[in-house]
Amino acid sequence: MRDLSALPKVHLHVHVESTIRPATLKELAASHGVSLPDRPANFDGFRAFADRNSLTRSCLREPKDFERIAREFCADEAAQGTRYVEVTFTAASHGERLGDLEMPLRAVLKGLSEGGEEHGLQWRLILDHSRRRSLERAMKTLELARQHEEIIAIGMAGEERHSLAPFEEVFVRAREAGLHLVHHAGEDAGPESIREAIEIGRSERIGHGIRILEDPELAAQTAKSGIALEVCPSSNVALGLVPSLPEHPLPRLVEAGLAVTLNTDVPDVTGTTITDEFTRAREVFGFTDATLAKLASNAVTASFAPEETKALLHKEIDDWLRSAAGA
Repeated sequence: MRDLSALPKVHLHVHVESTIRPATLKELAASHGVSLPDRPANFDGFRAFADRNSLTRSCLREPKDFERIAREFCADEAAQGTRYVEVTFTAASHGERLGDLEMPLRAVLKGLSEGGEEHGLQWRLILDHSRRRSLERAMKTLELARQHEEIIAIGMAGEERHSLAPFEEVFVRAREAGLHLVHHAGEDAGPESIREAIEIGRSERIGHGIRILEDPELAAQTAKSGIALEVCPSSNVALGLVPSLPEHPLPRLVEAGLAVTLNTDVPDVTGTTITDEFTRAREVFGFTDATLAKLASNAVTASFAPEETKALLHKEIDDWLRSAAGA
C-alpha cells in the first residue's frame, strides 16, 4: 500500500476555529479565564456540538490568538501532504462578538499568509454564516468577503432545518461580486436541504450531503451535474449524525457515482487529520489506492484553485498512484 501522507491532497471542508491544537486551546483558555469542561467522546447531535464549539470560540479574543491558530493550521496541514486548502472562517460572528468587525478576519488572513508562505501551503478562505443568524449579519459577511481577494466564497452553515430562502438576496449579490457559493446541507437535515442549497443557494459544492441517497432522483441529478460533496466521515460520527464509521454512507455515495471528496470538518473534535480520513477509508471500507486517488482528484477538480494549480495537482496525484506500493 502506498503512503497516504505522501498523497497530494486538497482540503475543502475544514473550519479554522475547529483546528486549534489541544495545547494551544489550553493556553488560550487559561489566558482568557475560560473554563473548558472535558470534551465528550461523541455528541448527541449538532446542537450539543454547537454549544461546546461556542466555548472554544470564546477563547479567541485578541489578534494574536487568531493569527496563531491560522499559522499553526498551515503547519499542520502541510505536514499531512495538503497542497491546497479552502478553509472556512466565521468572520462576522467573531467581529460582532469582539466589537471590531474586521479585526478577526485581518488577523486570520495575516496568520494564513505567514503560515502558508513558511510551509509551502496554498490557501484561500471561505466565510460562513449560520442559518440561525440574521440577514443583516449575512450581509456583513458578504461585505467582508468583497474586500479581500484571498476570500473566494461565502456559504451558509449551522442547523439545516432553517431555510436558506431569507438569504437569497445575499446569494445573488455574492455571484454578482464574483464570489463562489458553498453551503452545508444534507447532514442533519434531509435531501430537501440539498435541493434548496442548489436551487435557492446556487451552491457549487455541498458541505456534507451525506443524506442525498434518500432522494435517488436528486442523487442522480447531482452526480450528472458533477456538484461535489464535501464528506467528513469522522465528524458525522462524532456529532452523532451517523451511528458508527462502518455504517457511514461513504461507500454508497462513491458507488452512486457522486463526486465525493474527503475532509475533516472539525478535527479538534474528531482528533483526526486529513491523512487519517484517507487511512480510515482504506481500513474501514477497503478502498483501494486507485479509489483514494480518485477521491483526492475529485477535490482538486471541485476546488476553486487556479487551473494551473489544478493541472499540477492532478499530475502529482497520478504520479503517486503510479509509484510502487510501499515505496
